[in-house]
Amino acid sequence: MKRLFIPIILLLISLPIIAQKKERKGEFYFSWGYNKEWYTPSNLNISQPELNNNYTLQNTILVDHPGWDEGLFTKALSIPQYNYRFGYFFNKEKGLAFEINFDHTKALVQNNQMVHLVGKLNGVPKDIYYPFSKDVPEDQQNYYYLNNGANFLLFNIVKRTHFNGFSSNSFKLDGLSKLGVGPLIPHVENKLFGQANISKFQFGGWNIGAEYTIRGTIKKSLYLEFGGKLDYASYSNLNVYKGTAKQNFGTAELILSFGYTFPMGAFKTL
Repeated sequence: MKRLFIPIILLLISLPIIAQKKERKGEFYFSWGYNKEWYTPSNLNISQPELNNNYTLQNTILVDHPGWDEGLFTKALSIPQYNYRFGYFFNKEKGLAFEINFDHTKALVQNNQMVHLVGKLNGVPKDIYYPFSKDVPEDQQNYYYLNNGANFLLFNIVKRTHFNGFSSNSFKLDGLSKLGVGPLIPHVENKLFGQANISKFQFGGWNIGAEYTIRGTIKKSLYLEFGGKLDYASYSNLNVYKGTAKQNFGTAELILSFGYTFPMGAFKTL
């Protein structure tokens, strides 16, 4: 009997330790999706010292080019306006995360609009309206596209809120508030008074953005996310023929994404 007594006592002492649950301290996630934008009117400032041009196109109307509404699966996934997110919850208890947030957006000066030009053109002061169009002979074309991307990159701080009343063992509903700042990486393509630039990607200024998304997670891993975002972008030193352009505009954006999340980091004992 004494021989059995000591092993039983040792087993009882060790049971709480065996029963302790371990969990990763962090949580990693990534997503891919598509977006739709609306832009504020924008003043487009053009400086071409060699041509003696320094003028502003006032209150130009900007439009996006979603692309996903033209047959999403008939072209490369990266041609339409897309977005991706990489994030890490470094404090799951408080719902705090750091996120890399990228939106491939397209901002085009709307074709066939009358624009108001104020400033100096060929050394002569001007205050005129003229048609801004690509639907004319080549030497008369005027267009200005961030068509391969206005490209907002943000480094966000994220705060997650659980909606426990809408969650279960197999489904979780969360709200994510995000705020960040980062660089702009536009692809600039334009032709002004028949003179085209060399189209290229470039560093083009800075933007700040705030976003709120609703995330539904299934089986603790797969999720669908729908969100709204406000962004303010300030572009400078953008490439035009023998000169540079600058402009500022605000953006309202809707985003739909699919993602995957999983535990990551060191273990902690619960």
